[in-house]
Amino acid sequence: MARMPRLVGVVVAAVAVLSSAACSSTGGPSASGAIEVVAAESFWGSIASQLGGTHVRVRTIVKDPTADPHDYESTSADARAVATADEVVVNGAGYDPWVDKLVSANASGKRGVVRIADVVGAHVGDNPHLWYNPTFVGQAADRLAADYQRRDPAHRQYFAERRTAFEEALRPYHDLIASIRSQYAGTEVGATETVFDYMAQALGLDLVSPPAFMQAVAEGNDPPAASVTDFQQQLASNTIKVLVFNAQTATAVTTNIKRQAQGRHIPTVAVTETLQPTTATFQAWQTAQLQVLQRALAEGAAK
Repeated sequence: MARMPRLVGVVVAAVAVLSSAACSSTGGPSASGAIEVVAAESFWGSIASQLGGTHVRVRTIVKDPTADPHDYESTSADARAVATADEVVVNGAGYDPWVDKLVSANASGKRGVVRIADVVGAHVGDNPHLWYNPTFVGQAADRLAADYQRRDPAHRQYFAERRTAFEEALRPYHDLIASIRSQYAGTEVGATETVFDYMAQALGLDLVSPPAFMQAVAEGNDPPAASVTDFQQQLASNTIKVLVFNAQTATAVTTNIKRQAQGRHIPTVAVTETLQPTTATFQAWQTAQLQVLQRALAEGAAK
């Protein structure tokens, strides 16, 4: 389940900005000649940019690798960007409802909204970390490429070539997933929250940490005491071979779990919700995390 942001932060001034923004109903590229895209988060922004190439300009809103995206406060600059965009890429599934507020503040006949959750069939209450699901990433890329072709049919072939190039760029990512699955499927691992759930499934890993613990942390709540005890017992008994933790949602409880794992010499792996470093591509970021995980799994298996 998605944690609902504690601060929405859509300032009153943004409404005026949005209301005054002129929008064409043509549905084509902006006057600049490029399709103007606003992506709510950096992972979708990276994919949107790679698929668009020189015929798309992407502005990403949430990209700070040290911040918790759930707590993002939108600004008047964000409102202006959304108001003048041709396409807005939203994660959905309850992850970034502040974008919907910006979009609804100004109706536009030309602006498209690509809600990834709708593309992949996810809903509020489902795990919203959709970019950690390799299948969902492919579906999102297909939809974005198709939207670019529809909006700018003169460059249809160009966008088709970009889609092919992006799939090729994802090959090391997919190959590494397949390699880890073939070597370590069934390995029992733990995670401090649900961000890793989709990838654990793709890798064939057995995610055994208490669901109530992971869900509570993902929602910004304290985990039930019983789930904390169960998690600690899993670590003490070495049931968990590798611990994955979300570096952007560290709390006293999750930090303590991490310390206990390290005290038991259980390998730990940090993952993030936004690109790290911010200049990385989606696939470079994900592949780097998977490489660390692969080494940790090898270490855990050798114990």
